[in-house]
Parts: sequence; structure tokens; C-alpha cells
Amino acid sequence: MHVLIVKTSSLGDVIHTLPAVTDALAAIPDIRFDWVVEEAFAEVPAWHPGIDRVIPVALRRWRKDWATAKRSGEWQAFLDQLQAREYDAVIDAQGLIKSAWLARKARGTIHGLSWRSAREPLASLAYRKRHRVAWGQHAVSRVRQLFASVLGYRPHPGLPDYGLARIGAVAEPAYVLFFHGTTWETKHYPEAYWGELAVRVSDAGYRVHLPWGNQAERARAERIAGTVEGATVLPAMNLAELGAEISAARAVVSVDTGLSHLVAAFGVPQVAIYGATDPARTGAYGKAQFHLKSDFDCAPCLRRQCRYQGESVAKPACYDRLPPAEVFECLLEQMNSH
Repeated sequence: MHVLIVKTSSLGDVIHTLPAVTDALAAIPDIRFDWVVEEAFAEVPAWHPGIDRVIPVALRRWRKDWATAKRSGEWQAFLDQLQAREYDAVIDAQGLIKSAWLARKARGTIHGLSWRSAREPLASLAYRKRHRVAWGQHAVSRVRQLFASVLGYRPHPGLPDYGLARIGAVAEPAYVLFFHGTTWETKHYPEAYWGELAVRVSDAGYRVHLPWGNQAERARAERIAGTVEGATVLPAMNLAELGAEISAARAVVSVDTGLSHLVAAFGVPQVAIYGATDPARTGAYGKAQFHLKSDFDCAPCLRRQCRYQGESVAKPACYDRLPPAEVFECLLEQMNSH
């Protein structure tokens, strides 16, 4: 049985789909998958042993200039790959209009979420077979249930298995990785708090490693590293290199970012900090994961910018309830437990 997965982005969403592949392999040992994914995340599906072929797509880039994408032959080359075989099933695991449109280009029976289950209900009109999956549960669980419904097996209970093995042993000297970069202003843990946390981690005998993804994050990493000896600002890394860095870490502290899901996929102990967002549905999920969630009055506000007008020590204000001392205690507990 050969199945096509359409799950193009984002990094977290792509990672959330891996356990469903593991479940399917356990239930149907001879099943194989191909996967349509945005070119920026194409490395990730290839890490799973159940994936035969990764088909990169560049919608994010092409939509800026469709004429060039067609004229250059990139679009046709993608279609040639997509339509090279007929699939026993095509699963749109994203539930968006764009992913449904891509699924319709493939050869095979198209499955997806029902009108009431999809993030964009109109997408369900593109599917030949629609599957109802309840909201109110983690995204990983929803995808696992979708695959079970499409492929005809009982959903697997328990924590997810992402199908990824840690790459080697924990490095010596041991280090704690800080994923301090994210998107929304309200997801950022205060920089001064990162500095204080770095001091506590260093005093406990661990080094601090600071990755970055753009120049603003690099500058922040350098400022945090300047607060303590033994902190390292890492060079620019691709996803494979970041995967190796995560795998060798003793533990990770992160904010709400796609890379926190990669940490969960490798099963590395992690404290993930949530202020304005709620981890219940899309937080880092798996073995050795701890969600440190603010109980500030207006949290989680789910807003990109903080609108709190009262007095607070931290900015955004919700992180008043998550001081570095508390984060550090949770980190120690995670390392002692795993």
C-alpha cells in the first residue's frame, strides 16, 4: 500500500504528523508513504523510516511570482513528481484550501477532514472521502486519528512515537540549549530573564548553547552569552544540524516555537515556556516535555502584541509569573527525572 501525505508547513505541523506515520507502520507493516512538504522543511519527513519519497513544493516562494515559477519549469517539474504514480490514498493532513488544492493534483482517492473538522472548512469540498476528527485535543492526536480513520485501524493510545532516534549520546561537557527566538512579540521570554537563567544554568555546571535564525536573534544570543562565561553562540545551522545539536543536548529551554516540537520529537528533556499562547492543542508534546504556563490574569490572550496596561516587571506582562528561578527549578526537575 502506497499513500501520499500532503502536509506542507509549518515546521511544527510537519513534525506533528510523524507519529501518525509511526502508527500506520505498526498497524500495516508493508505500508509506504510519500510526502508533499514545503522546501524549507523537506529534511524532516526524510528522517522517518516510513517515508519513501519527499516531494518538495515551493508555494511560499512561487506565490510571489507564479509566472516565473511556470516559465522556469519548476511548477511542471513538481507536477511530474507528484503524478508519477497512482496512490492507494492521498491524505490531506493539513485541512487548508492550499493543501486541498495540491491534493487534487495527485492521482488517487483524496481523504481529508470533514467540514466541521478542518481548519478551513471549504477545503473539505475537495475530498472524495471526509473524516470527522474532534477538536479540543492536541494536534498530534488529531492527525493520528485522521490516519487511523483513513487507513482502517484503531488509533494508538499513549504518548506519540515520532520515529526519530537521538543522534548519538549527550555531549560532554553537557550543555543546555536555549531556543529564545520566536515570531510573535508576546511569545518572547524577556531577554533579561534569559540572562539570569543562563547564570543559574552555568552555576549548576552546565554550558549554555544559543542558536539563532536571523540577525536580530543572533544579536540577542550574543547579549545573553555576554552575561555568563561558558555560553556559546552557535553558527548558522540548517535543520539537520539543529537536529544533531538538539539530540546531543542535556536539556532544552524554549519558548513557543517550531523548534520546540523538534525537541519533543527527539525526546530530549525540555521546559517550554508559554505566556500568551496555550500549549493544550499545539504545545511541545511527548516524552520528557514540561509546559510552564503563565497564570497571569489575561493569559493566554492569543494576541501577537501585549495590550496589558497595568504595572509589571516583565514585558510582556504574563512572564511576571514565570521568573527565571521557577524556570530553572523546572529544568533541574526535568534533568533529574530523565
